[in-house]
Amino acid sequence: ATSPDRQETRRSRATQVAVMTNIIAAERPDSADAMQLIAELEAELEPLYARESRHGYSVEKLLRENVAFFVARLGGAAAGCGGVQVCSSEYGEVKRMYVRPEFRRFGLGVLMLDRLEQHARGQGVGLLRLETGIYQTQAIALYERCGFKRIGPFGHYWD
Repeated sequence: ATSPDRQETRRSRATQVAVMTNIIAAERPDSADAMQLIAELEAELEPLYARESRHGYSVEKLLRENVAFFVARLGGAAAGCGGVQVCSSEYGEVKRMYVRPEFRRFGLGVLMLDRLEQHARGQGVGLLRLETGIYQTQAIALYERCGFKRIGPFGHYWD
């Protein structure tokens, strides 16, 4: 059971989401909003992992590697981002997935993953992979809820 305060908070969030329009659109990773979101992601990861354990692409590398990049907006505000890199006909890799803390629990992570999957399928790729750190328990839970399974290292990653 949940307390009345918690129920009211959930109801309030649900109302806010119903009123706002969700938009996930392709956007260059060097746009002002995308760069700010990527910087916030880096700031969140920095205290958790040593530099050599953070494999996130820079904005320049996202552009150079032709990563399809998307920004989610909620009520017009940049709320999150994500990209997908088609690595081969075998799989695509999710890159730079992030939702600002104040926009979490609105379902934007699920919507972003759906958009990335849709893009990959449009490129003829039916499998997505991703690498995320062990301390990002909320992200891991989201990915597992969306059907991702834990596997060993792939590509250039190590255990």
